[in-house]
Amino acid sequence: MLDGRTDGDDGSYDVVVVGGGPSGCAAAVFTARYGLDTVVFDRGNAAFSRCAYLENYLGFPAGIGVETFTSLLHDHVAEAGADYVGDMVESVERVGDELDVSGGDTDGAAGTDDRFVVHTQDGRRIVTEYVVAAAWYDGDYLRGLDDDDDAMFERHDHHGESHEHFDSSYPDDDGRTPVEGLYVAAPTGDRNAQVGIAAGQGAHVARCLLEDRRREQGFPDGVLAAHYDWLRPESEFAGEWGDRDRWREWFDEQIPADADAAVDDDHLADLRESYIDRAFETRRTDEEIAAAESRGIRRLVETIGATRVLDAISEEALRDYLDGRELGGTEQ
Repeated sequence: MLDGRTDGDDGSYDVVVVGGGPSGCAAAVFTARYGLDTVVFDRGNAAFSRCAYLENYLGFPAGIGVETFTSLLHDHVAEAGADYVGDMVESVERVGDELDVSGGDTDGAAGTDDRFVVHTQDGRRIVTEYVVAAAWYDGDYLRGLDDDDDAMFERHDHHGESHEHFDSSYPDDDGRTPVEGLYVAAPTGDRNAQVGIAAGQGAHVARCLLEDRRREQGFPDGVLAAHYDWLRPESEFAGEWGDRDRWREWFDEQIPADADAAVDDDHLADLRESYIDRAFETRRTDEEIAAAESRGIRRLVETIGATRVLDAISEEALRDYLDGRELGGTEQ
């Protein structure tokens, strides 16, 4: 955790996300759940804060307040295992492997010899392998990462004044950039104009980051390089799919005929076993699913506040609930 650090303290992370709105939080949830040590820095001009009330985000039929929704985002980031720090990133620089840092790599990806150093307004200096830009403001903190700043920034004339802003077309549609290790979830034009789309964009960019990392590890392109954060009911492992040999057979079938021959058989066998290990870790029994849902609802109530939840229950609904319990109803 960085919240208690004093000015000037260093730290290292696998992923630094700049911006704690829907795009940044979604990206952080995906990278943290994968196992990458992730931190979100958030202090700046958030466009979402100008929204009066959020009515079109799926899952909230009557809408949800902006502050309540933001609290849910940040709690989800913490639940996924990422750090959330209220500090503004002022600059990011690229450094070589001569920098003496330790730790951070959680799954042995090859990565690159270069790292980023992230400097914050409060004096923090963070070393990281990946930076995910997810801040709405102009992107000045990224200056110097590309040898050609003209490729990263564009000039706009507004009310007779000329201003330079980050070019939202600099990243491709998947958030990848010419700077290895730098991904952009925001600003990306219209994909950040609505909260639901922005969250999806952040998640998609994070998945592309994970795909690139897995490819660096040696996973072949296609299904094996891609990562799907998907829990499976126990029934999915019934019959032949409960046998690791069946999974090994399936893994081998997914390797393209023109796969990179540079990955030796022993390393590919290790990747196959790690893939199968992850698959079996997603298995959930009916009891585990029920417990997870119960805990999920409790966490939701904790964030929203029990008093607010009780205040929202109508007297009629509460009376029906209590009557059901008195009659031996099954409500829990």
